[in-house]
Amino acid sequence: MKVLIVDDEVIIRTGLSTVINWEDSGFTVLEPAASAEEALQRIPNEWPEIIFTDIRMSGKSGLQMVHEVKKEYPDMEMIIISGFDDFAYAQQALREGASDYLLKTSRPDEIIQAALRAKQRLEHRRHEYEQVKAKEIVVNRSFLRQLLASASNPNEQIVTELWNRYPALRVKKGEQLLQMWIITAQDEDLEEVRDPEVLHAALGQMLTGLLPCEWLHWNQSLLLLVKIEVDNNGWDPVEWAIRKAEEALHFQIFAACGRSVEDAYQLREAMNTAVEASSYVWLLSHERSVRYEEIEERKGLRMVCTMEEETTLFTLLRAGNMEDLHVGIKNILERSKQDVQATPNSVQAYLHSLIMAGYRWLERAASSIGYSNVLPHGEDVNKLELAKRPEQALMYHFEAMMKQYSLIVSGTSPVQRALEYIQDNLDQSPSLSQVAKHVHMNPNYFSEVFKRETGQNYIEFITQAKLRKAMVMLSETPAKISEVANRIGYEDIKHFNRLFKKFTGQTPSEYRGKI
Repeated sequence: MKVLIVDDEVIIRTGLSTVINWEDSGFTVLEPAASAEEALQRIPNEWPEIIFTDIRMSGKSGLQMVHEVKKEYPDMEMIIISGFDDFAYAQQALREGASDYLLKTSRPDEIIQAALRAKQRLEHRRHEYEQVKAKEIVVNRSFLRQLLASASNPNEQIVTELWNRYPALRVKKGEQLLQMWIITAQDEDLEEVRDPEVLHAALGQMLTGLLPCEWLHWNQSLLLLVKIEVDNNGWDPVEWAIRKAEEALHFQIFAACGRSVEDAYQLREAMNTAVEASSYVWLLSHERSVRYEEIEERKGLRMVCTMEEETTLFTLLRAGNMEDLHVGIKNILERSKQDVQATPNSVQAYLHSLIMAGYRWLERAASSIGYSNVLPHGEDVNKLELAKRPEQALMYHFEAMMKQYSLIVSGTSPVQRALEYIQDNLDQSPSLSQVAKHVHMNPNYFSEVFKRETGQNYIEFITQAKLRKAMVMLSETPAKISEVANRIGYEDIKHFNRLFKKFTGQTPSEYRGKI
């Protein structure tokens, strides 16, 4: 925190600046000023936070300087350090805005304490200001979020409130435009970063220092509302600012811009077109940015795979070579990207048709050898993942099909062997790892296959199997309820009762009593 000492006596100003150990208390002493006039001239450039000044000086007095400083810089701390122990002087100094009155005979520790009190007051005011500012930002962004999420264009009252909250974004018709950008930070593999909110906040703060704009977190991306000049001589300040931020943050950024609009009454159009442009984040990722005008005429590609494409896919799945499958998927996606008519929705529909064709093939393969276990039918296809991460989504489903096909043609399913093992060892509560080891499978993959074939995750299946065994014991044996619970691995009788009632709708006693 910077301190400026003002005194026309060289011995006083030199002594105050050198004798006292300011640095140990967190202060930086500026070059002392020999007059109020000199201090007033230097303040706008040096910005001291605490000023110690004498009262009687040649030229303007310290009291006059206090008056002028507090009028122009109300947050600066002014401390009088005078040779006059005069109550009237002290009163006048406080009226002018000084926060403390010391004598030049004060000890160094008394002067430091006065500076520390001033520092504490400054920090308290700054903290309060930051809190007020933070609340104001939250309220303003909440207003902006509601405005942009609305399905209709804003009315006059809302537009007026928008300009009151964000006066720097107000546009002059014919001279300036509003643009909506949706910006997504990605890593080198075009995956979303692990903590996008933190990175997007840093990006937003950086862009507000480079552009007249406001930003919001928006669906794992950054939404930027920015004002631009109509006549910029071909130079795009937004693209420039985004690339500067990209370079500083060391992340690749994909930016999508909606249609530019002349006023806030058209924000709905700007928002809708920005959202549409941003949906091309995967399809046009190699471009790094896209504007709505560049994609609005696209018609979309064919949304259903051909018989030839199905045959090629089935050959890959049947062969069981994971590397070839990966190459095949890359080729499919690259063809989609190269189609100049491709749109995100049409690509998503086309890829979904490929997945469903694969599941139909798997069903036919199972039926042909009399395989009776439950097979996946593609109900779990996450279309959002398919649009955002198509390569991973396709690989997930096709790899599962390939492994399922291998199980079908290899004879008895490992899950069938696992079910027998579970029933034989139910009272020992076998873990997923134990069962996976018994059927020679990786636990994670076994868990996926188990759920796919049984329709339940492992814990749900074990719990229900135990409770079904308890139902048999309660109906067919005279064993006590506590013995039944222990036999199926539950030592806590209350926990067993809760699970049993949740499963059957009755307590164990009620169930036995109705038999």
